[in-house]
Amino acid sequence: GSFARMSAKGEFVCSENKVVVNDEMKKSFNEDGYIIVRSLLSSEEIDKLHVSLKSDGGIIENSFVVNDGQGRNSHLSIWSHPGDDITGMIGRCEKVVTTTEELLGGEVYHYHTKLVMKEAHTGGSFVWHQDYGYWYQNGCLFPDMATVFIAIDKADIENGCLKVLKGSHKAGRIEHKRVGGQTGADMERVEYLMKVLPLVEVELEAGDALFFHCNLLHRSDQNNSDRRRWAFLIAYNMASNNPVIEHRHPCYTPLSKVPNSSIVECHTNSLSGKDFMDSGIDNR
Repeated sequence: GSFARMSAKGEFVCSENKVVVNDEMKKSFNEDGYIIVRSLLSSEEIDKLHVSLKSDGGIIENSFVVNDGQGRNSHLSIWSHPGDDITGMIGRCEKVVTTTEELLGGEVYHYHTKLVMKEAHTGGSFVWHQDYGYWYQNGCLFPDMATVFIAIDKADIENGCLKVLKGSHKAGRIEHKRVGGQTGADMERVEYLMKVLPLVEVELEAGDALFFHCNLLHRSDQNNSDRRRWAFLIAYNMASNNPVIEHRHPCYTPLSKVPNSSIVECHTNSLSGKDFMDSGIDNR
């Protein structure tokens, strides 16, 4: 059937192009701060996404460079509204949006999408941080937010996969300050938490996804491998958590959901209405 099956604790499988959120998934998300859904996007969907990203005048041309303070760079594209191209279909489809709504407990809207490109040998690192460490500053009063991290390429320890501190979302928002050229979580507090919480290296195949809470501590290392590591991250805010101050990222904008079949059926590369960000990692 189409029910998400457990593979390992906190890991589920998207089968028959559906994710049906069950109590086990909600419990894992609430206890650990994340769940992994294997094969959220099929190889056909990932291939199609890849072709679209590389197309002329596409999303990559709207990217900017982020230096990690250690001589390495990552390339990011960030946009505010999902739009109607394949990236928009992914950001609006049931298996992504409804799953996030079930995990958070209510209606969500698209806060922004990021394409993070870490090239072979040169891809930079990101310091320990919580997304809500930034989004709190954007006027979001409650940590009722989550991100869906979808691997476009296989992500493993060698090429700088995500590392998370399991259960760290329960520590609440940690102070964020300048850490080696980036804004990150207070390392003294992170080190205390590392003594009591397991560190999980989130290794993903292309198409696998990590759904994670905005207070989950996470980081990623430099890409020292000869393989690139691209990832697609869609951030959602709950409709009930409309920001109280104007910010670069959107206030509540009703999200128009589409069926999962819309990804493969999408035939436009138009980027109209996306509203790309020019630069600035601290504006995430």
